[in-house]
Amino acid sequence: MIRRTGLAVIALVLGVTSVQAKVIGTFGTTYRITERDALAEIEERARQVDWNKVLDKRKVENYQGPPDKASLPRAKRNRSFPVDMTYTTEIDVPDGKGGILYPKGYTFNPLDYVIYPKTLVVIDGTDPEQVKWFAASEYDKRLDVTLLLTEGSFGAVSKRISRPLFYADSKMIERLKLKAVPSVIKQKGRLMEVSEIYVSPVSGNTTGSKADKHAPVHSRH
Repeated sequence: MIRRTGLAVIALVLGVTSVQAKVIGTFGTTYRITERDALAEIEERARQVDWNKVLDKRKVENYQGPPDKASLPRAKRNRSFPVDMTYTTEIDVPDGKGGILYPKGYTFNPLDYVIYPKTLVVIDGTDPEQVKWFAASEYDKRLDVTLLLTEGSFGAVSKRISRPLFYADSKMIERLKLKAVPSVIKQKGRLMEVSEIYVSPVSGNTTGSKADKHAPVHSRH
Protein backbone atom coordinates (compact mmCIF):
# COMPACT_ATOMS: atom_id res chain seq x y z
CA MET A 1 0.00 0.00 0.00
CA ILE A 2 2.92 2.35 0.64
CA ARG A 3 4.03 1.81 -2.96
CA ARG A 4 0.55 2.58 -4.31
CA THR A 5 0.23 5.64 -2.09
CA GLY A 6 3.73 6.74 -3.10
CA LEU A 7 2.79 6.63 -6.78
CA ALA A 8 -0.30 8.68 -6.00
CA VAL A 9 1.90 11.23 -4.24
CA ILE A 10 4.11 11.47 -7.33
CA ALA A 11 0.98 12.12 -9.38
CA LEU A 12 0.11 14.89 -6.92
CA VAL A 13 3.63 16.33 -7.09
CA LEU A 14 3.54 16.39 -10.88
CA GLY A 15 -0.06 17.59 -11.10
CA VAL A 16 -0.95 16.40 -14.62
CA THR A 17 -4.15 17.77 -16.23
CA SER A 18 -5.65 15.27 -18.64
CA VAL A 19 -7.82 15.05 -21.74
CA GLN A 20 -8.12 11.48 -22.99
CA ALA A 21 -8.44 10.59 -26.67
CA LYS A 22 -11.58 8.50 -27.32
CA VAL A 23 -12.50 8.43 -23.59
CA ILE A 24 -12.46 12.07 -22.55
CA GLY A 25 -12.37 13.19 -18.93
CA THR A 26 -13.63 16.37 -17.30
CA PHE A 27 -11.31 19.24 -18.12
CA GLY A 28 -9.25 20.70 -15.31
CA THR A 29 -10.63 18.47 -12.56
CA THR A 30 -8.21 17.26 -9.90
CA TYR A 31 -8.78 14.72 -7.13
CA ARG A 32 -7.41 14.72 -3.60
CA ILE A 33 -5.42 11.67 -2.58
CA THR A 34 -7.59 9.06 -0.86
CA GLU A 35 -6.89 5.58 0.46
CA ARG A 36 -7.24 4.18 -3.06
CA ASP A 37 -4.80 4.66 -5.92
CA ALA A 38 -5.61 8.11 -7.30
CA LEU A 39 -5.17 7.17 -10.98
CA ALA A 40 -7.35 4.06 -10.62
CA GLU A 41 -10.10 6.14 -9.03
CA ILE A 42 -10.01 8.71 -11.83
CA GLU A 43 -10.26 5.96 -14.45
CA GLU A 44 -13.18 4.33 -12.63
CA ARG A 45 -15.09 7.62 -12.39
CA ALA A 46 -14.47 8.30 -16.09
CA ARG A 47 -15.97 4.92 -17.04
CA GLN A 48 -19.11 5.64 -15.05
CA VAL A 49 -19.94 8.87 -16.88
CA ASP A 50 -21.85 9.12 -20.16
CA TRP A 51 -19.60 11.69 -21.78
CA ASN A 52 -21.94 12.12 -24.74
CA LYS A 53 -24.40 13.77 -22.35
CA VAL A 54 -21.81 15.81 -20.53
CA LEU A 55 -19.59 17.22 -23.26
CA ASP A 56 -20.17 19.07 -26.49
CA LYS A 57 -17.94 17.46 -29.14
CA ARG A 58 -17.09 20.86 -30.55
CA LYS A 59 -15.86 22.05 -27.17
CA VAL A 60 -13.64 18.98 -26.93
CA GLU A 61 -12.17 19.56 -30.38
CA ASN A 62 -11.45 23.20 -29.55
CA TYR A 63 -10.10 22.57 -26.05
CA GLN A 64 -6.81 24.47 -25.60
CA GLY A 65 -5.70 23.11 -22.23
CA PRO A 66 -5.88 24.41 -18.65
CA PRO A 67 -5.96 28.16 -18.01
CA ASP A 68 -2.66 28.04 -16.10
CA LYS A 69 -0.60 26.49 -18.89
CA ALA A 70 2.79 28.03 -19.65
CA SER A 71 4.58 28.63 -22.93
CA LEU A 72 8.05 27.16 -23.39
CA PRO A 73 10.52 27.85 -26.22
CA ARG A 74 11.80 25.18 -28.56
CA ALA A 75 15.00 23.48 -27.40
CA LYS A 76 18.02 24.94 -29.17
CA ARG A 77 20.33 22.05 -28.33
CA ASN A 78 20.36 18.61 -26.72
CA ARG A 79 21.06 18.69 -23.01
CA SER A 80 20.12 16.77 -19.86
CA PHE A 81 19.90 17.85 -16.24
CA PRO A 82 18.72 16.31 -12.93
CA VAL A 83 15.70 17.50 -10.96
CA ASP A 84 15.30 16.90 -7.22
CA MET A 85 11.66 15.96 -6.53
CA THR A 86 11.84 16.69 -2.78
CA TYR A 87 8.40 17.97 -1.88
CA THR A 88 6.59 19.50 1.09
CA THR A 89 3.06 18.09 1.39
CA GLU A 90 0.17 20.52 1.21
CA ILE A 91 -2.30 17.99 2.67
CA ASP A 92 -2.21 14.98 4.98
CA VAL A 93 -1.34 11.91 2.87
CA PRO A 94 -3.15 8.77 4.15
CA ASP A 95 -1.37 5.46 4.59
CA GLY A 96 -4.30 3.38 3.31
CA LYS A 97 -4.99 1.95 6.75
CA GLY A 98 -6.89 4.82 8.31
CA GLY A 99 -3.79 6.67 9.47
CA ILE A 100 -1.50 9.36 8.06
CA LEU A 101 1.58 8.40 6.07
CA TYR A 102 2.87 11.96 5.59
CA PRO A 103 1.39 14.85 7.60
CA LYS A 104 0.80 18.24 6.03
CA GLY A 105 4.07 20.18 5.93
CA TYR A 106 6.26 17.06 5.82
CA THR A 107 9.23 17.31 3.44
CA PHE A 108 10.34 14.16 1.60
CA ASN A 109 11.50 12.81 -1.75
CA PRO A 110 8.91 10.31 -3.07
CA LEU A 111 11.60 8.69 -5.24
CA ASP A 112 13.26 7.45 -2.05
CA TYR A 113 10.33 5.06 -1.62
CA VAL A 114 8.94 4.19 -5.06
CA ILE A 115 9.96 3.76 -8.67
CA TYR A 116 8.08 5.99 -11.11
CA PRO A 117 7.62 3.71 -14.16
CA LYS A 118 6.47 6.29 -16.68
CA THR A 119 8.46 8.34 -19.17
CA LEU A 120 6.97 11.79 -19.72
CA VAL A 121 7.34 13.55 -23.05
CA VAL A 122 6.40 17.24 -23.18
CA ILE A 123 5.88 19.07 -26.47
CA ASP A 124 4.30 22.27 -27.76
CA GLY A 125 1.17 21.16 -29.60
CA THR A 126 1.08 24.38 -31.63
CA ASP A 127 4.45 23.51 -33.23
CA PRO A 128 3.82 21.13 -36.19
CA GLU A 129 7.45 20.01 -36.21
CA GLN A 130 7.33 18.92 -32.57
CA VAL A 131 4.08 17.01 -33.20
CA LYS A 132 5.66 15.39 -36.26
CA TRP A 133 8.78 14.53 -34.25
CA PHE A 134 6.75 12.77 -31.57
CA ALA A 135 4.58 10.88 -34.07
CA ALA A 136 7.72 9.54 -35.80
CA SER A 137 9.64 8.77 -32.61
CA GLU A 138 9.94 5.60 -30.54
CA TYR A 139 7.94 7.30 -27.78
CA ASP A 140 4.68 7.21 -29.76
CA LYS A 141 4.83 3.42 -29.80
CA ARG A 142 5.66 2.87 -26.13
CA LEU A 143 2.93 2.07 -23.60
CA ASP A 144 5.02 3.47 -20.73
CA VAL A 145 5.10 6.97 -22.26
CA THR A 146 2.75 9.77 -21.27
CA LEU A 147 2.47 12.66 -23.74
CA LEU A 148 1.89 16.15 -22.37
CA LEU A 149 1.22 19.38 -24.22
CA THR A 150 2.25 22.82 -23.01
CA GLU A 151 -0.07 24.36 -25.58
CA GLY A 152 -2.19 23.32 -28.52
CA SER A 153 -5.69 22.32 -29.54
CA PHE A 154 -6.84 18.87 -28.46
CA GLY A 155 -8.64 18.38 -31.77
CA ALA A 156 -5.72 19.43 -33.95
CA VAL A 157 -3.12 17.33 -32.12
CA SER A 158 -5.35 14.26 -31.80
CA LYS A 159 -5.69 14.16 -35.60
CA ARG A 160 -1.94 13.56 -35.81
CA ILE A 161 -1.42 11.47 -32.68
CA SER A 162 -3.92 8.73 -31.82
CA ARG A 163 -3.12 8.28 -28.14
CA PRO A 164 -4.31 9.89 -24.89
CA LEU A 165 -3.37 13.57 -24.64
CA PHE A 166 -2.53 15.36 -21.41
CA TYR A 167 -1.65 18.96 -20.58
CA ALA A 168 1.21 20.20 -18.42
CA ASP A 169 0.14 23.15 -16.30
CA SER A 170 2.44 25.81 -14.89
CA LYS A 171 2.76 24.01 -11.55
CA MET A 172 4.05 20.83 -13.15
CA ILE A 173 6.41 22.77 -15.41
CA GLU A 174 7.80 24.58 -12.38
CA ARG A 175 8.29 21.39 -10.34
CA LEU A 176 10.11 19.64 -13.18
CA LYS A 177 12.11 22.83 -13.92
CA LEU A 178 11.26 22.60 -17.60
CA LYS A 179 12.85 25.32 -19.71
CA ALA A 180 12.30 24.14 -23.30
CA VAL A 181 10.45 21.56 -25.40
CA PRO A 182 10.48 18.81 -26.47
CA SER A 183 11.57 17.43 -23.11
CA VAL A 184 11.75 13.78 -22.07
CA ILE A 185 11.53 13.12 -18.33
CA LYS A 186 12.25 9.84 -16.53
CA GLN A 187 13.46 8.67 -13.15
CA LYS A 188 17.17 8.23 -12.59
CA GLY A 189 17.82 6.98 -9.08
CA ARG A 190 16.60 9.51 -6.49
CA LEU A 191 16.14 12.18 -9.16
CA MET A 192 14.17 12.83 -12.31
CA GLU A 193 16.24 13.42 -15.42
CA VAL A 194 15.06 15.98 -17.97
CA SER A 195 16.44 15.66 -21.50
CA GLU A 196 15.75 18.52 -23.90
CA ILE A 197 15.63 17.36 -27.52
CA TYR A 198 16.67 19.49 -30.45
CA VAL A 199 14.25 19.08 -33.36
CA SER A 200 15.49 20.24 -36.74
CA PRO A 201 13.29 23.01 -38.16
CA VAL A 202 13.85 21.48 -41.60
CA SER A 203 13.16 17.77 -41.23
CA GLY A 204 11.85 17.29 -37.71
CA ASN A 205 12.73 13.62 -38.09
CA THR A 206 14.87 12.89 -35.05
CA THR A 207 13.62 9.78 -33.30
CA GLY A 208 14.55 10.07 -29.67
CA SER A 209 17.01 11.15 -27.03
CA LYS A 210 19.56 8.39 -27.71
CA ALA A 211 19.99 9.39 -31.33
CA ASP A 212 19.74 13.08 -30.58
CA LYS A 213 22.59 13.13 -28.06
CA HIS A 214 25.07 12.97 -30.91
CA ALA A 215 23.21 15.18 -33.35
CA PRO A 216 24.85 18.46 -34.38
CA VAL A 217 23.54 21.60 -32.75
CA HIS A 218 22.09 24.17 -35.11
CA SER A 219 20.57 27.56 -34.58
CA ARG A 220 16.90 28.03 -35.39
CA HIS A 221 17.83 31.23 -37.21
